[in-house]
Amino acid sequence: MKTMDRPLDQDEAAFADFAEIADWRAIAGPNNDDSGPEVVRAIVQRVTAVTNWEPWPLQPGEQIDPVLASWGFTTKRGTTIVVFPGLAYADVLNAGWCAYELGPDDTQAAAAGLDEHWPDHVALARKYFGEPAYVSDDSNPNFLDEWGPGAGADKRHLATWALNGAHLRLFSTKPSGDPLTPAVGVSYAIYID
Repeated sequence: MKTMDRPLDQDEAAFADFAEIADWRAIAGPNNDDSGPEVVRAIVQRVTAVTNWEPWPLQPGEQIDPVLASWGFTTKRGTTIVVFPGLAYADVLNAGWCAYELGPDDTQAAAAGLDEHWPDHVALARKYFGEPAYVSDDSNPNFLDEWGPGAGADKRHLATWALNGAHLRLFSTKPSGDPLTPAVGVSYAIYID
């Protein structure tokens, strides 16, 4: 098992960007299986109407792929945020603790690393969003469905914050030896109502 432990600066920038959205309903779109240029253009219009985020530019001659149902934006803090009609996440690749190249015997060490670093992520989210609506871990016998049906599936930790028109879900992946979990860390996304 290999690990990386990086500062939470990029996560903090993403949380600050998320916290600036007063009402996520303005960004929400029809959360269905539609995709393509019309869906992407509608996402760009909704997001740029209520934020100062810059949409990814199309290169000369580039067309929006018909299978796309999301688009990326760059914030003034340099965060890349990918937005779907019902979801937004920060594409942060260099923040926090993670373990990778896990082997079948690394489950306990990976879980211990998550347990050690999880409180820092929760504290950072509290700084921007206040007290969570829910926080628990897989030691809770009701964890799988307590927050919502299946919300604890494949998670070691889960915390949620109610936002106007959305909720922030902060979670860690539960390490498993069978089937083998190749990597674990703490992730988060905005689920738009």
